[in-house]
Amino acid sequence: MTTSKIAKGPSLQQQRVRAAFWFLAPMLVMLAIVAAWPLFRSISFSFTDATADTIFNGKAAWVGFDNYIEQRVRSNGEIRWRGVLLDAEWWNAVWNTVRFSLVSVALETVLGLLVALVLNAEFKGRGLVRAAILIPWAIPTIVSARMWGWMLNDQFGVINQMLLTVGLISEPIAWTARADTAMLAVLIVDVWKTTPFMALLILAGLQMIPRDMYEAAKLDGIHPVKVFFRVTLPLLKPALLVAVIFRVLDALRIFDLIYVLTPQSDATVTMSVLSYRQIQQFGDYGEGSAMSTLLFLIITAFVLLYIKLGRVDLSGEKS
Repeated sequence: MTTSKIAKGPSLQQQRVRAAFWFLAPMLVMLAIVAAWPLFRSISFSFTDATADTIFNGKAAWVGFDNYIEQRVRSNGEIRWRGVLLDAEWWNAVWNTVRFSLVSVALETVLGLLVALVLNAEFKGRGLVRAAILIPWAIPTIVSARMWGWMLNDQFGVINQMLLTVGLISEPIAWTARADTAMLAVLIVDVWKTTPFMALLILAGLQMIPRDMYEAAKLDGIHPVKVFFRVTLPLLKPALLVAVIFRVLDALRIFDLIYVLTPQSDATVTMSVLSYRQIQQFGDYGEGSAMSTLLFLIITAFVLLYIKLGRVDLSGEKS
């Protein structure tokens, strides 16, 4: 009696992976069209001297890394260096972007946590409050910037009027026009708009914490402050990390709020705004693309660092 060999088909896991791939294939194709290809083109332009006149006719010349850093020897033998990496305006934009990201994300995380703790409590009308708190986040950024631009106006803005009434200032302040207050104005608007987003993500994390733990702590007579630091905060760590990484990535590429609220201020210009100026206003696609590529590399480095040091699973343990 001979035993016949039965051909084994793909395992259940393999079938699931194959099905997942086919479900994801349309999205991957669309990402390649709308994201990967433009990104590749932008990086390739950063190695050329492309301008508004040569970008579409194929006459842009390859210049290598000259847009990033270039050595030029003058007729008298003097060596001069130029390029984005040696441009003081670029490093000013980098500093503005980093400063904006650190301050705004820190404030939004703290305020978002406080708002989420309030919304997580049981009180009458909680559903209405939860819906109302999301209104600033739901308003388009352009609309928010225009609205706050009028409110911060030094001639007829309501903010100056209120501060004058209570005696905090002696004369109207041009918040978005002065170098010493422009960044503060941008931070106020961004914190007002994005704090609800942070609160929403943190609230989702709070909803996942079992209520039994709080009931047990209450029966044991543990102080609420100690419960927060010993129970709530550790279990909330995954949600906080997700909220912070999303917000930092968004803050690093901030453009619309800065461009609308303080379009010509060197005190608030960010990497995205400077790249836009270089491309659209000056027509220098090569150097503007180099700035965009550097911004992309900075964001990529931050994401890789987050994956390396802060990757967590849903249980809050390092994966």
